[in-house]
This record gives sequence, structure tokens and C-alpha cells, in this order.
Amino acid sequence: MNSNDNLSEQNAYLKELNALFIPLDGMENLDRIVKAIGDADIVLLGEASHGTSDFYRVRAELSKKLIASKGFNIIGVEGDWPSVYRLNRYVKGMKGADSSATDALGDFTRWPTWMWANTDIRDFAEWLKDYNEVNQGGGSGCPKVGFYGIDMYSLWESMEAIIGYLEETKSPQLEQARRTYACFDPYSRDHQTYGIAAGLLSESCEKEVVELLKQIQSRRMAYPGSEEELNAEVNMLVTSSSEAYYRTMVQGGPQSWNIRDRHMVESLKRIMSYYGASAKAIVWEHNTHIGDARATDMMADGMVNVGQLLREDPEHRVFAVGFGTYQGEVLAGRAWGAPVEKMTVPPGQPGSWEYCMHQAGGGRNGMVMLTDASSMLHTVIGHRAIGVVYEPAHERFGNYVPSSMADRYDAFVHLDRTISLQPLPILQPVATDALFSE
Repeated sequence: MNSNDNLSEQNAYLKELNALFIPLDGMENLDRIVKAIGDADIVLLGEASHGTSDFYRVRAELSKKLIASKGFNIIGVEGDWPSVYRLNRYVKGMKGADSSATDALGDFTRWPTWMWANTDIRDFAEWLKDYNEVNQGGGSGCPKVGFYGIDMYSLWESMEAIIGYLEETKSPQLEQARRTYACFDPYSRDHQTYGIAAGLLSESCEKEVVELLKQIQSRRMAYPGSEEELNAEVNMLVTSSSEAYYRTMVQGGPQSWNIRDRHMVESLKRIMSYYGASAKAIVWEHNTHIGDARATDMMADGMVNVGQLLREDPEHRVFAVGFGTYQGEVLAGRAWGAPVEKMTVPPGQPGSWEYCMHQAGGGRNGMVMLTDASSMLHTVIGHRAIGVVYEPAHERFGNYVPSSMADRYDAFVHLDRTISLQPLPILQPVATDALFSE
């Protein structure tokens, strides 16, 4: 929907939103979402940007409620496995863990560092650690609540972690792992150089990675209490997925996106398998990943995403919550690797979802239960998406995703005026991966 759409249709859309709009004056109103989640074992919590504090804070409060009242015990985020696993060790009080959440976030030195090395994540991690110490994961025999990165950009770091684990366990797969790592040596830890060589020049390490994956899987242990075994296996999955991602990225098309989102789903399933019958997961990712791709123009482009793949899986009961804002502030860069800036998010475009939510709520924070929506909210409307690279002056040309909102999410949280994240003083970020996508 845009400003040229039929006025009566827009009025009908606003009338429907007015009827569904629930003010969010305090965090206690989030209980409406908790109740609606019912017996879901996977809850997807989105965000309209990677640099808005309000999205992080409300997701943290909603996650706390789900952990305390419904026994959720896994947080999976759009971050790299090795860097986030260091924070997981901290919140679980594992041997050799850091002494503070700030220290445990110290591996986030690759641009965009602010996505995870920020005060909101620090505060939530401290809450998780305290909760785990008091509740021991929710009762006798229950694992502690874990915090995991399910993304796949850590090719070299994951390979190093695998070799370290195989050395420690004196595994017969160690020599194959070293051969695999050596195959990547000529590319000097540069993903783009490897992608060009593998995708355009047919000089890939695919054979070595596949052989190592086969060997490790052939002796895969069950997971009785061995989280380090899980760590090694997911790092191996990261190595396999990221090699395929960079090899296909330079060729264009949807394949690399699909590799990434399928990887995130598979990583989540490996973690849930480790947790066993008690596994209940909360996923923090951008709306472009957790909102069903079939309800957007992504489907026409041959793209799938986490929300779609999990909804299609009959073994899981999924509830997806989108997040958005009408206006405010955001942290982002104007190009990949550019200095981070606090930018102004302009008011939502007239006729967009953000504009309609602002009108329905009269400028208040609020939420809608889209499972209660009539056919009107199944029509297509523009829905804003802001990435780590952002140019506010040009957003009307490429930041609005045509979406059927009632098909994309089960509920939506609207935070009318938002503020930016506050990054922690981590080492200056290094921009090593211009192939990153949101």
C-alpha cells in the first residue's frame, strides 16, 4: 500500500488496526503475547534494524517472561557461533568462563560490533547468569538457559575451534582437520578472496570440508552432558555452510541467502537436540529472517528464510513476533565497514505498515495479535527493514518490503519512537566481510 492507493482501502485497513491495537504502556502487557504463544516450542522475535535499543530491550523482557513462566531454555541469535559461545560459557558459569558479561563480549571485533557488543546484551546476559545460578535451568535435571549464535560467518574461527577440540580429545580426525585448514591458508582469512577463487575459478576447498564433515559425523557422540561436543559439531556445520556460502555468493541469485538461513535452522535444531525433550527455543533475528518469506516478495525471487522453514517443519510449533518503529534513532554505517553513526530514522512512509500502526495507536507503543486479523490484514503493504548499512535519505527506494502482515507474523510489537543501541568499548571493528547480508 502507498499514498496512491484507494483511500477507502486504507481507511478500512486503519479501521481494522484500530480494533486490534493493544497499548503497550508497560512490560506487563507483554503477557498477552506470552499467553498467545501457548504451547509453541520455538518463538521467533524479530527486529526492524540491527541498531535499535528498544527492540533489544523488549525482546529481553519478553524472553525473561518466557524463560520464567514457560520453561524456555535456549536463546539463538543472529551472531557467529564462536563469539557468542564465549558469552554462553559466561551465562552458564562454565569452567574457564570470563568474569563479566562485558569481558565475555570481547570477541566481537569484526564489523558490525554493535549488534552484540552493546549495553542491552550485556544487561540481559547478566540477568541470564543470575537466573541460571538461582534456578539451575529451571529445576532438577533441566539444563541451564543457553545463549548461542546460529549464524555462519566465522569460517576461520570455527576451523580453529575444531582443531583445538580434536587436539584436546586426541581425535583421529585431527590430521584431516589440519589438511582442511591448510586448504584455506592461501586466502589469508579473506572471505571475499576465497569466494572469488571458489566461485569463479573453481579453486574451492569443498572436497576437504565434505570429507572432514563425513569423518566427524561418522563418530558423532550422543550428547549426554557434553556441550563441548555440541560446540565442535556446530563449528563443523559452520565451516561446511560458510564454505558453500562464499563459493556461491559471487555467482549471484538466491542460493547463498538460502544456504545461510537453512544453516541457521539446522544449527538451532542441533542445539535443541542437545537439550532433548525439554528444549524450548527463542530466536532473535531480523524481521527479514523470522517473518515468513512466503508472505513477501522474497518468494518470487526463490528465497526461503528461517520463519518459513520452521513453520513448514511439522515437528515444531512456531510463534513469530515482528517488531517495528515509526521514527527515532538507529546505529548503522553508510557503507560496509564505514564508521558507525547514530542516524535519524524518518517517519514511516505514508501508507506503510509503520505509518498505519502510528495512526492506529495515536503515537503510542502497542501490539497487535495478527492471528485475530480479518482478511484485510492479509493484503500487501510496505514494511520497513533497516540493515547495518543504511542511508535514511534514500530509504523509500529500497527499505520497504511488500508484505502480507497477517501471513508474515503471528503478532507484532510497534515501538513508536525509538533510540539507538549503546555500544560497548570493544576493540575497533575490522571490516573483513563485504559479502555479509542482513
